[in-house]
Amino acid sequence: MNYDLIIIGGGPAGAAAAVYASRKRLKTLLIIKEWGGQSVVSETIYNWIGTTAISGADLANNLKNHVLANSTNETNPNSTLEVKEGNIVSSISKKEELFVVKTNDEKEFLTKTILVTTGSGRRKLDALNADKLEHKGLTYCATCDGPLFADMDVAVIGGGNSAFESASQLAAYCKSVTILHRSDVFRADSITVEKVLKNPKITAIKNVAVTEIKGDKFVDGLIYKDKINNEEKELKVSGIFVEIGQIPNTSFVKDLVPLDAMGHIKINPLDQKTEVSGIWAAGDCTDVLYHQNNIAAGDAVRALEDIYVHIHTK
Repeated sequence: MNYDLIIIGGGPAGAAAAVYASRKRLKTLLIIKEWGGQSVVSETIYNWIGTTAISGADLANNLKNHVLANSTNETNPNSTLEVKEGNIVSSISKKEELFVVKTNDEKEFLTKTILVTTGSGRRKLDALNADKLEHKGLTYCATCDGPLFADMDVAVIGGGNSAFESASQLAAYCKSVTILHRSDVFRADSITVEKVLKNPKITAIKNVAVTEIKGDKFVDGLIYKDKINNEEKELKVSGIFVEIGQIPNTSFVKDLVPLDAMGHIKINPLDQKTEVSGIWAAGDCTDVLYHQNNIAAGDAVRALEDIYVHIHTK
């Protein structure tokens, strides 16, 4: 079967695009591994617009229900949206005027256009007990979880712009913020470093490796090693924010569309187009400056509007 559009990914971007595609009557296939994207593991999300607080699991379920309500089913037999769950796309190739999308179960699908919304995964902290205490004081999103640590001492691990931006944000409500960086040179812009470190609530420690997260049921500190003299020290904190980068889920298109140095898909932010005609991308897998659930959903809607125009004017 030939499709007008295949959407790849089941996070906020993929779900938003799927709903819009269905309402525009595009013959669409949504291929997802799982619903919800990165946020599925979040205990509570406070910045999903329209909902004061929601768990990652509930957000994923809401996205799923919204999409399935617009897909082909017994009560909606005339829907143009199909959903293929539990699969990943292994490759995409071109066949004349169509794209061939192949999944891990060896199925092949033909489509006029593609929207990639596969997101990214946060680079995990390699330290003792980091996995055990994730979402129990150790988190990967200052925007999502920062307000929970008001009037507490916290640490930010990382040395790039995202680490310094998170530290600045956290300083607005935390008692103190300590930035821990593995190198003697910060990767963040020098002007950002200078501005952030002027805040008396923020300090930075360089040339250290975080080796252990302390705590039983909740984080109460961390151990770091000075890489110059190998001395180990303990830092008492109630919250740890890890900002050591993300890994875009784009390996299946690396030979098809141009990627930046970090593996993000390069897009035109005006319409979400990639440099390959017929392929769009939205959300955390792209090279846009900011990555958030709300931004991903909005970017996907922008892409879908452009895809619709492309299909009906080509």
